[in-house]
Amino acid sequence: MKPVHWADLGESTFVFGLRFLVAVYRLLGRVPFLLVLYPVVFYYRVRRGVARRASMEYLQRLQATHGSLGTEPTWRHGLRHFLSFADTLLDKTLAMSGRYRFENMRFDGVDAILELRTRGQGAVFVTAHMGCLEMCQAAINRTRRIRLNVLVHTAHAEQFNRLLGRLDPDGAVRLIQVTEITPATAIQLSECVARGEFVAIAGDRVPVGGGRTVRVPFLGAEADWPVGPYVLAALLKCPLFLMACLREGDGHTIHFERLAGEVVLPRRARDQVFATLAGQYAQRIETLLARSPYEWFNFFPFWVQR
Repeated sequence: MKPVHWADLGESTFVFGLRFLVAVYRLLGRVPFLLVLYPVVFYYRVRRGVARRASMEYLQRLQATHGSLGTEPTWRHGLRHFLSFADTLLDKTLAMSGRYRFENMRFDGVDAILELRTRGQGAVFVTAHMGCLEMCQAAINRTRRIRLNVLVHTAHAEQFNRLLGRLDPDGAVRLIQVTEITPATAIQLSECVARGEFVAIAGDRVPVGGGRTVRVPFLGAEADWPVGPYVLAALLKCPLFLMACLREGDGHTIHFERLAGEVVLPRRARDQVFATLAGQYAQRIETLLARSPYEWFNFFPFWVQR
């Protein structure tokens, strides 16, 4: 099978779609929202064979390595995976519009982040396409008053920023569109960290323009992972944390875990440092997904991407 890059598949949640979803929820409530959303998800699953097969491959690997599903996955498990994605779109909408019940939010490992904020020091958060990143953004802003700069690959970043400003005028989340970390980007982000702000970057999708990667095991097989988050943390000379938000029980839990107090990249040992950090990151994601198996939203051939 020819390797497929995730960016070639397009994004499924554009600004217009989010505006529409927010309007439906505000005007009609949760049930009509889901009545609109679920048929779209069913249609997407039927028509997007790449996404359907990628979902099944992920579920099979998760079951083989952790037994999280309790049985060999079938089409019912695949459908549940897609419906979980639909529920996350609702979470996204609620979080962005400020209508989520934040009393249902729990934090794991947040004390280390609050300590950094007290000292006026920022950090790099490496995230993943699992759970609801927007929930992380909204929750740490509203409940912990942490300023967050999110690096994204989408060209719609400025439109998203305007949408966020309308939905949450007091928000402290800013999206920054990047395809690579240039010197200008590094300077901009260094100034953010120096102000005690935090920078979030996804660590589970290979760079759009090619970029450097490292291969480490994930769910029983090696996969390519970008080194960008670790290069960024080294450039900014700040701590590196994993940040993830998963649906658990009647709410969500935001997980923080320190991966490195400081990332140092010796010239002759860079590959080893990249492999160590990416391996820790992948292993931690795997552990979280074993607890919440339907929260992984990379609907493309993850193990063969280039």
